Amino acid sequence: MRCPYCQAADTQVLDTRKLDHGATIRRRRRCERCGRRFTTVERVEPPSLLVVKKSGNREPYDRNKVIGGIQTALYRRPIAPDAAERLVNEVEAELMARDLAEVPTAVIGDLLMDRLREVDEVAYIRFASVYRAFNDVGKLREAVDALRDEAPTE
Repeated sequence: MRCPYCQAADTQVLDTRKLDHGATIRRRRRCERCGRRFTTVERVEPPSLLVVKKSGNREPYDRNKVIGGIQTALYRRPIAPDAAERLVNEVEAELMARDLAEVPTAVIGDLLMDRLREVDEVAYIRFASVYRAFNDVGKLREAVDALRDEAPTE
């Protein structure tokens, strides 16, 4: 690992911590040449996965697109800042467990929606309105009514 300050290749690991149930590793390092400290974050790179779009086109899986969609749904909601990252880590772990070379966007969207429903109902509706492409208020109302019917009564 190169030092971001002096570009020396010789660094010493001072501390290692696993984050997100081992999906991410945070290391505190010290440069042997300049003595400055810095932090690195390592994440297991998922195997190359192709996403099959609704149009039939195939493109490489892009984690940043997924996180962006989740962050948009969670915008201004009282949710932990790392919630989007955790949701995407869970979905990626499930996709890797399935051991598929190609996955339809519908599968990824459904997995994300299931998890968003548990985290925040408003974020779930926001995500669903884009993902399900609600064209009118009736479809949106159906989604909200379905969410109400599933919610436990107090």
